[in-house]
Amino acid sequence: MKISLALQLLQNMGIRYVSYRVQHEFEKRFGILKKKHPINPPLKSFITLDAWRKNTSSFVIAERELLTFPKEKKTPLKDKFKRISNGEICFFSHEWKNIGLDYDWITNPDSGYRYDVSKHWSEISDLNPSNGDIKYVWEKSRFSYLLTVIRYDYHFEEDHAEFVFSEIESWIAANPINQGPNWRCSQEISLRIFNWCYALTFYKNSEALTEERWLKIQHVIYWSLHHVYHHINFSRIAVRNNHAITETLVLTLSELLFPFIPETKKWANKGRAWFEKEIAYQIYEDGTFLQFSMNYHRVVIQLLSLGISLTEKHHVPFSNTVYDRAYKSLDFLYQCLQEENGFLPNYGANDGALFFPLSETLYRDYRPQLNTLHFILTKKKLYETADLVEDALWLFSEDKISNKVNRAVLTKKYGATSYNIGGYFILRVKDSFSFIRCGKYKDRPSHADNLHLDIWIKGENVLRDSGTYKYNTDKKYLDYFTGSTGHNTVTVEDHSQMLKGSRFIWFYWSQALFGKWEETENSFVFTGKISAFRFINPKIAHSRKVTVSKIQKEWVIDDIVEHANGLLKKQIWHFDDFEWEFKSLADQNIAVEGEIITSFNSSFYGQKVNGKALAFSFDNKISTTLKYK
Repeated sequence: MKISLALQLLQNMGIRYVSYRVQHEFEKRFGILKKKHPINPPLKSFITLDAWRKNTSSFVIAERELLTFPKEKKTPLKDKFKRISNGEICFFSHEWKNIGLDYDWITNPDSGYRYDVSKHWSEISDLNPSNGDIKYVWEKSRFSYLLTVIRYDYHFEEDHAEFVFSEIESWIAANPINQGPNWRCSQEISLRIFNWCYALTFYKNSEALTEERWLKIQHVIYWSLHHVYHHINFSRIAVRNNHAITETLVLTLSELLFPFIPETKKWANKGRAWFEKEIAYQIYEDGTFLQFSMNYHRVVIQLLSLGISLTEKHHVPFSNTVYDRAYKSLDFLYQCLQEENGFLPNYGANDGALFFPLSETLYRDYRPQLNTLHFILTKKKLYETADLVEDALWLFSEDKISNKVNRAVLTKKYGATSYNIGGYFILRVKDSFSFIRCGKYKDRPSHADNLHLDIWIKGENVLRDSGTYKYNTDKKYLDYFTGSTGHNTVTVEDHSQMLKGSRFIWFYWSQALFGKWEETENSFVFTGKISAFRFINPKIAHSRKVTVSKIQKEWVIDDIVEHANGLLKKQIWHFDDFEWEFKSLADQNIAVEGEIITSFNSSFYGQKVNGKALAFSFDNKISTTLKYK
């Protein structure tokens, strides 16, 4: 079995991935990583504070004295600021925790585990169950919360620069270069730099930014960029997802942001080539994204907005491919968005990431971020209300733009739309929206959710995905949320469509054999077929037909599983408290009753609530009519 799984890993991930993982473990075990990323490195100082203030390269925003967009004193923003100033932090865009103003930056506020900051980052485990989820330690160290303080100071015309720079100074003192958990991940390092740039630019002329603090900050920025550059192959080869896009982007922009660091010329040159390559690879030609996750796709939208905005301001635009994939990404997410609230299906891995929180909207509302990129690419806004526009005001102005910013304004598509490369089939009719996954993987799957069906009515997710919960938790929860049971699809003998490996690895990837929409006089009909459960029998295939009525809120789902005779199949529906009427006929048109099964719903990372689900058992085929009351 081990040999078989090893061959699966090699076949799925490729020789490049496997070779790099072997090399990385070798470098880790024999101390090579420690040599590449030294502790107690020499002090790096390049420019005085006064010289930097006089010769600062343009960031996406200007210093606060030059910002002129409208100011609005909103109570929710004030309340958030008060919580932050009292020692609270909003974790994963949802859960407020009071960790205190004297937080040590290395204690997990969820588990209480305190990491050993004397250890080199390569010696820090990010998966030890007794430590808890390391993302709880990383969350504050991203410094996204500083953007809330900055926004508060701008709108309420106050000055908390001392608080901001004391937070940065505190982090520097608690996290020696290349030591402890906060140097473990190059993406976290990159995000920290971006958010520090907002603070440095906004408070550029503040007395709180002293020469002593500036000396410390530029030293950490240098070694942060050094770390990212010298560990970039981990994200480009071993991870290859939004991590690689974030890290190659920070290298790309390093010369624009820190031209006083001599190495940034080389880092930026390499970084731009890598970034453009990652965008061309990770965003498919139909605009879908290789992580198969709505929220991680929004992460890329934010990174593209930042990168395009800054390079446009400096008259060094990206390649046409970057603009093309950015626009197609925008279109895909916009077509999946519910106008009532800006929500999208809670599909794929969702860790609560919102790198740059620049508006007062809900985390699940994608409209501000899509509006920003749309404004950058078309010079027109999708939305005009203040809450949905503010994000764009912190990122982009209409002056100094290239002729690449001339895309057509997006409009909502009604009827059936297929994204065949990514494997998504959506239908928007009247007040309902149907979302079907039917994908052929060439990149690592996230969840075992092929042929999953999501249904929305008037902006409410009445038939849902279960979400993610946590990346480091009990096996039973990991198996549920990433497995087929947590989705509206079919299981065989309670197994997922693929065989779960460690962490984010799946074996025996399910693969779409075909998928298509057809329209009749009274309905839209999706038909799709996947190869799945190959670890049980390589011939097993699951076919699904979804017939959506044009006349009433009715969906008929026909499932057939081939080459799995004698094995128990279950058709699963997660519906919670929404009123559905289910009628199922299995095999020889025999009526079957649904069995109540365990269901959880994770709308936000780290949150898990009980839900409601039914499973209908069958031998080979089943037809279920769903009517929304």
